[in-house]
Amino acid sequence: MLAEDFISIIGADFYTGVPDSALRGLCDCLYDRYGTDGRHNLIAANEGNCVAAAAGYYMSTGRVPVVYMQNSGEGNIINPAASLLNNEVYGIPVLFVIGWRGEPSVHDEPQHKFQGRVTLSLLDVMEIPYKVIGRETSADELRDFIGEAEALFSQGRQAALVVRSGALEYKKAVYSNDFVLTREDSIRRIARAAGDEPVIATTGKAGRELFEIREELGQPHSRDFLTVGSMGHCSSVALGIAMNTSSRVWCIDGDGAAIMHLGAMSVIGSQSPDNLVHIVINNQAHESVGGIPTSAGKTDLAAVAKACGYKKVLTACSADELDAALDTAKQSGVLTFIEVKAAIGARADLGRPTVSPKENMAAFMGHLKIVGSD
Repeated sequence: MLAEDFISIIGADFYTGVPDSALRGLCDCLYDRYGTDGRHNLIAANEGNCVAAAAGYYMSTGRVPVVYMQNSGEGNIINPAASLLNNEVYGIPVLFVIGWRGEPSVHDEPQHKFQGRVTLSLLDVMEIPYKVIGRETSADELRDFIGEAEALFSQGRQAALVVRSGALEYKKAVYSNDFVLTREDSIRRIARAAGDEPVIATTGKAGRELFEIREELGQPHSRDFLTVGSMGHCSSVALGIAMNTSSRVWCIDGDGAAIMHLGAMSVIGSQSPDNLVHIVINNQAHESVGGIPTSAGKTDLAAVAKACGYKKVLTACSADELDAALDTAKQSGVLTFIEVKAAIGARADLGRPTVSPKENMAAFMGHLKIVGSD
């Protein structure tokens, strides 16, 4: 189904969401049509924010909003969907559009498999009726479900469209920024600076690039923990490690991930572990799921880190500036934040880790015992 027809049949004029590769056609179409104009297409920090913004839209207009997300975001919507939207509370109608990663019998990455199996069950538990949308779904079938959903909306209830990968078609949009330093080169320089010290990498292409850099250099993967899921939480993982090891800990974060759970920076700053270096590679885009812009282009993350209590705050826009910042982090011996302004883009042949998450964690824990012992 063409994304334009999908949008036309739904008939909404407000969308808010977190971009998803399974919804690439929808996300690109919305971006071409509305850009990041929050009056029509609000790209939020996390899916819970989306639900709250959608509630505000409904209360101010009386019209039904659409919230789009990857199915990993279901966890983030459960609280506001149950305690804000639900008909036993405020009864706020919302149409959810959910990209189905990890659908059973469809090959996907480890972090999506369990989530894929429980995607529909979670909607059942939340008492949210749904329809699965695939390549074979006709426009008439979608219209019929939207008609049924409208009856639910009139009762203050919600409905969902669960979209299989590739079900929505649209021309691929191209995104760019004005920065020249690549994420992969940045990660290579971080890995070199970290040496034998542990590195925690965020989900998406950052972890994949770190894995391939280790392969290229013939270095052990045991130095790295690849946070293949749990977007927005790698800095908290790094905090938990840093507070319980004597080794310096390097956290490679992304702008979309950092913004998703920005409150983690406040907690990190309050604890102020002297052995943690938190690096956010900011390309102002959700690149791992298509490249839709984040709000990081209008947020001074370095100023946020300073306000949260990070002792040393640095920014790098070039390879030389990054090398200098990494050297400062090694010498300072205090909680350090580095924002790296990076270009959008990755190698077309970028692979994926060839070890399982459990194998990665076991090797990493063994390495921590060696480098973290006093």
